[in-house]
Amino acid sequence: MHPDSPISATLVAWGNAWLAGHVGLDEAVDRLERAAGPQVVSGVVTEIPLRRFLADLRAEGVSALRLSLPVAGDPLGLTGPLPFTMAAVEAGQAATAVLRDRCLGLVPSPDRRGSSYSGVLWTAMEAEATPPDVPGLAEAEHALTSAMRSATDALSGVDGPGRGQPSIGGADDGLAPGYPARAHRVAALTARLASVLRLADERGLTAGQVTVRGQALRDLDRAVRRARVAAHNAIVEARHERDAQARP
Repeated sequence: MHPDSPISATLVAWGNAWLAGHVGLDEAVDRLERAAGPQVVSGVVTEIPLRRFLADLRAEGVSALRLSLPVAGDPLGLTGPLPFTMAAVEAGQAATAVLRDRCLGLVPSPDRRGSSYSGVLWTAMEAEATPPDVPGLAEAEHALTSAMRSATDALSGVDGPGRGQPSIGGADDGLAPGYPARAHRVAALTARLASVLRLADERGLTAGQVTVRGQALRDLDRAVRRARVAAHNAIVEARHERDAQARP
C-alpha cells in the first residue's frame, strides 16, 4: 500500500469514532469503502469482511485503534514484534487494535481480483501490547510548528529553477465525528503539508542545495507524521484524560 494512501488513518479515525459511540459500525465501514473500495481482513485461517472483523473485535473488548506511520529507521507507532514492524514499514502505515490482553496489528495492501475489483486487503498480525512512544497532541503540534519554521528558514536561501511555494490550500483532515477541534486543526495542517512534501523536487539544484533542502524536508516529514499520528490518536487521549480526572 502506498504510504500516500490514507486508508490506515481512515480506519483509525472512523474506528475510534465508532468505539466512542459517535458513529455506527455501518457508517464507519461505509466511509472506508467509499475511500478505497471493498475491504477484507486476512487472518491465520480465512478472510472475512472488515465489517464482521470489527464486530468480532468489539465482542473481544477492543478499546482503541492506534495509527502507525513508520519509515525505515523511524518505526513510528510500532513496538514489534519484528514481522509486524517489517510489514508496516514496507507498507508505510498500519493500524493496531488494542484489546483487553493483547494487541492486533493490521497492515493494508491493494486487493485486485480481476479487472473490475479493486479494494483493500488487511493482514492481521500479532502486535506487542507495549504502548508505542508517540507524542501527545499538544507536543506534536508544537514540534510541527517548530519544524515548519525551521524548514522555512532553511529553504528561504535555496534558489533554483522553478522555485516557488506550492499551494497548501484546502485539504480534508481525514478525521471523524467526535474528535477534538484541536485534532481537526492539526490534522488539516498535516494534510496540507503532506501535499507540499509530495510536490517537492530537487531538479536544477546544486549538491549543496540538495543537501540543505533534503534535510529540511526530512525534518518536516518527521514532524508531519508525528502530528498526524497524534491527531488520529487524540480521541483516545481525550478519553483517557477524562477517565483520569473522574477517578477519586
